[in-house]
Amino acid sequence: MTSLVEGAGRTRARRDFGLLWAGQSLSLFGDQFMTLALPLLAVTVLGATPAQAALLPFALFLPFLPLGLPAGAIVDRLPRRTVMLVCDGVQVVAFGAIWVSAATGVLSFPLLFALVLVSGCAVVFFQVAYTSYLPGLFPDPGELHTGNTRLALSESTAKAVGPMAAGPVIGLLGVAGALLANTLSFAASVVTLVLIRHREAPPAVTVRERGWIRRDVAAGLRFALGHPVLEPVLTCGTVYVLFLSMVETSLVLYCRNVLGLSPQWIGIVVGAAAAGYPIGNLASAVLIRRLGSPRALMLAATVSVLGIVAMPVLGTYTGLGAIGLVVGSIVHCVGEGAFSPTSMTLRQTQTPPELLGRVSAVQRFQLWGAVALGALLASAATALAGLEVTVWIGALGTILCLPALLRRGIRTATFARG
Repeated sequence: MTSLVEGAGRTRARRDFGLLWAGQSLSLFGDQFMTLALPLLAVTVLGATPAQAALLPFALFLPFLPLGLPAGAIVDRLPRRTVMLVCDGVQVVAFGAIWVSAATGVLSFPLLFALVLVSGCAVVFFQVAYTSYLPGLFPDPGELHTGNTRLALSESTAKAVGPMAAGPVIGLLGVAGALLANTLSFAASVVTLVLIRHREAPPAVTVRERGWIRRDVAAGLRFALGHPVLEPVLTCGTVYVLFLSMVETSLVLYCRNVLGLSPQWIGIVVGAAAAGYPIGNLASAVLIRRLGSPRALMLAATVSVLGIVAMPVLGTYTGLGAIGLVVGSIVHCVGEGAFSPTSMTLRQTQTPPELLGRVSAVQRFQLWGAVALGALLASAATALAGLEVTVWIGALGTILCLPALLRRGIRTATFARG
């Protein structure tokens, strides 16, 4: 009887994960339309400069700085599925408003910036809830890593295929059509979340006494920043993302203004560059079995940094141009594709369930806050020195993440090896 109940529970968990996976896959695919559409919308429709266009990613990720840590404390006291539903609803409204404003000709850059900022606030709470929800479905570490790998694979596939699809859509329907596609993807995600049957156990603590947010945030920070393995991984990721975001923020306009590519070809370049992600995602489980999670992370980070540095080297000194960017980025994406699900599973398995939201919030605060700061640095560097110099600064700066990772806690860790 016990085995039958466990079997039924696993079947329901897999069904619910399938819904979550499908909704997030569609949403991630729509995000790639936004990646191309927003800077092109700002430059071609609103007359913004490349430096101003670089401020849009800054607006999207800026809320992680003031809201990232409190979001973890709040999410740990709320049903995570409900949080995800509300946040996806806000995204539908925000991007729907951008689409309507652009289609009717009333959109301005300040309005666009404000609506992207609203979207960013929803992203903060969604990401904290999203990365804390899966361990409730899959308590087994092996199934948990499989789920993380599949979600990472969807993100990888979206990064590879999404821009290729977005380019022709923008060419045929304009940037407004791409924005509509992103809005519909969030609506589809809302539907899949509604259909999920799994309900979490009530939070251990629900009373909101005076000063509870401050105390809960402090508990999450103490655990994450005092952990001998999680802290080096978080610090490495923060440095890496800070400089990588300078490259990624500049890439679309670099292809347009420096290489002279059309939207269709920009989509092909950006999408082809992401082809390494699925390879890294699928290789992550093999690396964990053979090396253990900490050493797999060291190898993945090194490969990723080598690929990023190779992008301007191959693109500039070899004369390969766009092809050099693609080759370097594929190598980088193989490393990042292995690093992402491995680090997520490590964080989820090393964190007590009652702290999952807060530790996830620390990670998102550091990494996605670094994206905002990196976009701001890219805007300043672009205004002062141009797009090419910005790409070089970002690529070389990622090297600094390796000393942050290769410390004693990681080098001596031996767990998570199967």
